Amino acid sequence: MEAPVQDLFTINNLWMMISTLLIFIMHLGFATLEAGLTRAKNTVNILFKNTIIPAIGILSYAFVGFNLMYPGTDFAGAFFGFSGFGLSLPEGWDSSNYNAGYTYFTDFIFQAMFAATAATIVSGAVAERVKLGPFIIFSLIYVGFCYPVVGMWKWGGGFLNTLETPFYDFAGSTIVHSVGGWAALVGAFLLGPRIGKYTPTGMKAIPGHNIPMATMGVFLLWFGWFGFNGGSVLSADPGTVSRVFVTTSLAASAGAIGALLTSYIKFKTYDITMVLNGILAGLVGITAGADKMGVMDSIYIGAIGGVLVVLSVIAFDKLKIDDPVGAIAVHLIGGIWGTLAVGIFGDLAGLNQLISQLIGIAAVGAFCFGSSWLIFFTLKRTVGIRVDEKEEVEGLDINEHQMRAYPDFATKD
Repeated sequence: MEAPVQDLFTINNLWMMISTLLIFIMHLGFATLEAGLTRAKNTVNILFKNTIIPAIGILSYAFVGFNLMYPGTDFAGAFFGFSGFGLSLPEGWDSSNYNAGYTYFTDFIFQAMFAATAATIVSGAVAERVKLGPFIIFSLIYVGFCYPVVGMWKWGGGFLNTLETPFYDFAGSTIVHSVGGWAALVGAFLLGPRIGKYTPTGMKAIPGHNIPMATMGVFLLWFGWFGFNGGSVLSADPGTVSRVFVTTSLAASAGAIGALLTSYIKFKTYDITMVLNGILAGLVGITAGADKMGVMDSIYIGAIGGVLVVLSVIAFDKLKIDDPVGAIAVHLIGGIWGTLAVGIFGDLAGLNQLISQLIGIAAVGAFCFGSSWLIFFTLKRTVGIRVDEKEEVEGLDINEHQMRAYPDFATKD
């Protein structure tokens, strides 16, 4: 390999590895956000789930997921493909013969970080009442099989990528975020609400125990999103990466303002939790088209995402679907909106693109809703998915882990 080509390959690969580290930090963001927005008595349980999920995700993706998601050119245009168990090094795995931007191992670990994120999204929506064992089983199946099958439909050359106007999802508003969002919706519905959430006299707010921790979590997620979106360029191309950084930041900022204004109009107060979720909704919304949007496009997408997340939280509460952290509103509604936005704003806007985006949303939604319902419902009918009333009232920490997050402080919760 000539020296300039080798230098460019090394720079591209280095940026991909840095992006992988940034995405890895997002798991800490999810852990602190979810822990902060739930009660102190369930903190260890939240942290445990957000610790074990990346481990499950990386191992299952290495064993089966990667080769489901990228089965090879023989399966172009297909619904399903599989190229074998485990990781097998192709010829030229460590050079530009494999890919102009990164090695085989960099490709795997970058994609593995995305895989683990899909199940982490579910964790927050089912918090404070799901049994740990069945949730781990669900995560293993969902990350190891369901996510990579959907990912293959677009990123692995499957049927969504071969539509007359190909479905477009740059970094995963649908393929990552709504995949997690659909499962979160099913899980929250089948579990039912937390004890005391919905009463005959109306909804009772169950506040999180540590807003500073939740705020830190959102900033960690925003920080990691530069790798999530920036790394999805799949090279260190300066023009595209810098554009993605700007569109990502603008959408997040606009999401905060959209949520602030909407929540103030609705509740006549400055709600930090709504603003935090507005930031995340803006980030989820821009993810599908971060490389195709201009400045104003990004602001519109983020602001509308911020409005939608507040209205969605209110709507799900009216439907008595209890989501302690707003994960369904952020990742499902935000993911659908961001995917549609590709056909409305930016370089790809047009009717044909919008139709393709709708096809992608519908296909992924049907598969993920159906598969997550099958997994959760089977677990519910066999081993059960919800802790009993005594355990829920006392807290999952002491009952499932025999420890407390704050043993030196007595709490009513």
